[in-house]
Amino acid sequence: MIRIFIVFAVLMLGLAPAQAVPIRIKDLVEFDGVRGNDLVGYGLVVGLNGTGDGLRNSPFTEEIMSNILERLGVNVAGEQFRPKNVAAVLVTASLPPFARAGGQVDITVSAIGDSKSLLGGTLIMTPLNAADGQIYAVAQGTIIAGGASVNGEGASVVQGVPTSGTIPNGARVEREIDFDFTSLKSIRLALRNPDFTTAGRIENVINQNYGRVVARMLDSGTVLLDIVGTKALSPAHALGQVENLLVEPERKARVVVDQRSGTIVMGDDVRISGVAVAQGNLTLRIEEAPLVVQPNPFAEGQSVVVPRTNAAIEEEPGTGLAQVQEGTSLSEVIAGLNALGVSPRDMIDILKSIKAAGALQAEFIVQ
Repeated sequence: MIRIFIVFAVLMLGLAPAQAVPIRIKDLVEFDGVRGNDLVGYGLVVGLNGTGDGLRNSPFTEEIMSNILERLGVNVAGEQFRPKNVAAVLVTASLPPFARAGGQVDITVSAIGDSKSLLGGTLIMTPLNAADGQIYAVAQGTIIAGGASVNGEGASVVQGVPTSGTIPNGARVEREIDFDFTSLKSIRLALRNPDFTTAGRIENVINQNYGRVVARMLDSGTVLLDIVGTKALSPAHALGQVENLLVEPERKARVVVDQRSGTIVMGDDVRISGVAVAQGNLTLRIEEAPLVVQPNPFAEGQSVVVPRTNAAIEEEPGTGLAQVQEGTSLSEVIAGLNALGVSPRDMIDILKSIKAAGALQAEFIVQ
């Protein structure tokens, strides 16, 4: 099927953006130094109901099991064991900012061998390392799997992902991050969505709150806060005063489409100039129906295949040449596009063509 779109740009005008809703600064920025740290570990899950790793296919499971037993004083050198209730796993977690020794964090456990399910398993004590190679937490506990599987001789059913699970508060912090937050003289505020206008507004709101210049925009994604200039007792007190100030963020006009699911998402700032759109479908259909011709009974000859082809071209009426009025708001843009009466997937192709014609005043992102 071939779709034909004819798009003509009629009018190009800049339109005023919509008013943004005030957002707290804490929801717009990341504070320098206030961040989590990723942890990872390699461990063993036991107590599975015959759904563990096949040690013939996963020799690393047998190796870690031998190491654990030897640390517990059990000599397994030269022994042949093939249990089906153990599985090798990777354990991941995020150490939150300012986590203290003795605190607990959630962990995620994922099988790396050919285990069928981790349901009901218990994670054996597993050290969790950060990027610097140091151990910052130790994980252990009963796994809550996120799925289930049923196997039979002729069929199997799997719901969710039974080879991955979580342990709430499954890791205990053993080492703290070496970071002296109280000694900071200034803190950078990093915008999650860099924008010069938003950064300037954050600078103005903070300075107006203190009545003097304590914040300075460095670039579209960074605002520098002078802790000393705020005269706060500590950096924590200064951020507590700043993070709840309200700012009206500015954002780019974007249209995001997902071609796999046919999803279209438009921002409130999307504008479209007046265009005329014609949309129709052209279908080329070819059918092969070969005919076998055989000789008469008792006659000399061979069977012959005679080709027969039916070819046709069909063209649907389509929408005709429809005019999409110039949109001054998102609702008017949607109403104009819906007036074409096309499916969401055809709408994606129309938006592409409108963008190519220069009539879509927004960033067009295809996923």
